[in-house]
Amino acid sequence: MKTILITGGAGFIGSHVVRLFVNKYPEYKIVNLDKLTYAGNLNNLKDVENKPNYEFVKGDIVDEKFIQKLFEERKFDGVIHLAAESHVDRSISNPTEFVFTNVIGTVNLLNAAKFVWKDNFDGKRFYHISTDEVYGSLGNEGMFTEETAYDPHSPYSASKASSDHFVRAYLDTFGVPTLISNCSNNYGSFQFPEKLIPLFIHNIKNNKPLPVYGKGENVRDWLWVVDHARAIDTIFHDGKVGETYNIGGFNEWTNIALIKTMCQKMDAKLGRKKGESEKLITYVKDRAGHDLRYAIDATKIKKELGWEPSLQFEEGIEKTIDWYLENEEWLNNVTSGDYQKYYEEQYKER
Repeated sequence: MKTILITGGAGFIGSHVVRLFVNKYPEYKIVNLDKLTYAGNLNNLKDVENKPNYEFVKGDIVDEKFIQKLFEERKFDGVIHLAAESHVDRSISNPTEFVFTNVIGTVNLLNAAKFVWKDNFDGKRFYHISTDEVYGSLGNEGMFTEETAYDPHSPYSASKASSDHFVRAYLDTFGVPTLISNCSNNYGSFQFPEKLIPLFIHNIKNNKPLPVYGKGENVRDWLWVVDHARAIDTIFHDGKVGETYNIGGFNEWTNIALIKTMCQKMDAKLGRKKGESEKLITYVKDRAGHDLRYAIDATKIKKELGWEPSLQFEEGIEKTIDWYLENEEWLNNVTSGDYQKYYEEQYKER
């Protein structure tokens, strides 16, 4: 039985990856390591928590001694590293926290893997999940490929770029068998509502303002989180060590077009007059260092590994809206308390 460590497995993307691996690979032991910060929620994994091949471990990847001991005890055969601070706004408020989690935490995991695997790397894999934001910003043309030079513009993307470099360095210097993927924006169930789509679903439902940065002209490529989990599964098993794979949805939307589409769909689902929810849109001061456009060229992973998105955005956003409307208790639970204070401070109207 292989033992696979998935870090950040109680978070948004991580919980989908854990669920997929636990259900698809009963012959694997899946260890979910999560610090359970504001974005980590074990309720995301209620459906698999009692499975015999699943185990949760609470811990912090920044704790070097803890990580070393965990690797020595469990002798992991593979690592899928998703644990990260990921919200750009929070990185602007507190860059140092992102350095510790995203950079130091990643190096701690690499050191532990190197030590435990030593010179026998046969069958071992250290797979690091990153972001398209490391590439910087695009103009109106072009797409990010695996060869695009790094040009991070926020403390978040700078910390992820740094961790990517360390992952590659551990392959080149020590021979640790690493892989990296850089993915576009994800959406779907169990996403913490500081991110645009769940935040706006919640606000539309409760007739709260919809805070749009600048003029809403920033463009993002959107991928359904279940498709990202499928891509992670494919890369972990079939990807070539030392390679980078870009994962994208081929679904570019300006923020304002996305928001208006959500308003229209929510009006229909909530029985409101057409255009009613659009009245909630309010424009707020633009984010510092806000990248204009991201677009991923996912040709390589399709050509070499046979992966492609299963859903286009219109179908995926329908499923996502329905899930949040049907899981009001989950949404209300994560939007209470301290998050509200953060929200009020973060999104001040102009």
